Amino acid sequence: MDSNEGSSLNLSASSIRITDVTQDGDTLTFAITSQKLGSSDGVCVFRTFEDFDWLHQNLCGQEDVPGLQGIIFPPLPAKPTPSQTHAQSKAVKQLGFLAMGNNWKIYCQALELYLQQVAAHTTLNKNKALDNFLTNAESPGKQRMRKGIFNRLSQAVEEMRKENHRDVDEFFQNKRDRNANLTALYKGTTERFLEVVLAKQRLAVDCGHFSTSLYLCVSQDDPAAVAFSKICLKLSEIFETVKNNFEIVADNDLSTLGLGLDLETRYQEAEKEMLFRRTCRLVELESASRSTEKAKPNRRAAMEEVKKAAEKEFDLVSSVAKEEIQRFHGSRVGVLRSFLIGWCEKQLSTAKQSSALFSQHLEACRELSED
Repeated sequence: MDSNEGSSLNLSASSIRITDVTQDGDTLTFAITSQKLGSSDGVCVFRTFEDFDWLHQNLCGQEDVPGLQGIIFPPLPAKPTPSQTHAQSKAVKQLGFLAMGNNWKIYCQALELYLQQVAAHTTLNKNKALDNFLTNAESPGKQRMRKGIFNRLSQAVEEMRKENHRDVDEFFQNKRDRNANLTALYKGTTERFLEVVLAKQRLAVDCGHFSTSLYLCVSQDDPAAVAFSKICLKLSEIFETVKNNFEIVADNDLSTLGLGLDLETRYQEAEKEMLFRRTCRLVELESASRSTEKAKPNRRAAMEEVKKAAEKEFDLVSSVAKEEIQRFHGSRVGVLRSFLIGWCEKQLSTAKQSSALFSQHLEACRELSED
């Protein structure tokens, strides 16, 4: 397992880009470029989802980083299913917005954001696995490793009872309650917005079909139908413009607010997991305290050491968690604001362009009526 070496990544987080994706059967391969700090030298590597999963396990499974369980890990998107691209409903159900867009464009943006967030994290960017992932030409995903201490599947059965355990610190109890509400709200908002985007895409298809049908009504051979043909031709052009507008607006939705809502939803889940890990440490501390109180005299000293170790770990995790929550809330507001601004700017630009086109169509229709 790669360990934390105490030195930050020698690459610019903002320079990390996924520039291309290729598909070979059920496997997607992503081209990742980055730039070294203070240099114009660039690096390009090719990675599959298994490589991303390997990196995420390494980040979550570090055993030599104090208070690691208090970190809100940037959320890795779910594994893509290229074989289902012909069945959009299945892919969208699994990945939501990330399954949409041409050539996995939105999914690539999500992976790019994941890498940038990891590289910008002052603790996670010191892990050798990240540098190896971004600079080593050899694929690291084949280096199978044991599951990290945060494996959600192994937690699910054994620790589910701890989820509703009352916290001794009102700060964290309030954060847990707030997170539960926000997680549900973000998830619901994302699902509703996804329905809106899918509706726009369906309307675009319908407008395209109607435009084609109107064009087929045009007759070049019947002089008596000249006026009717002109009207059908103009209406066909208008509905083609409407179709293009729906497509552009839907694409704007995907690449800005849709991606932003998806990221926020997954980040709320990541915060929830961190708070849950801390709750587990709290339950362990309370259990150690009870065991110490009940211990026989010849076992009390040993149990006191266990209790002190649990208390030290809990205090450290809580300290890191408070810093993470403060950083998390500040950065999340900034990120969501940038997505909202990008969404508004793109839709405003599209609206201006569409308005100009519709004005031209309106003028052409007036000329037809004069004829």
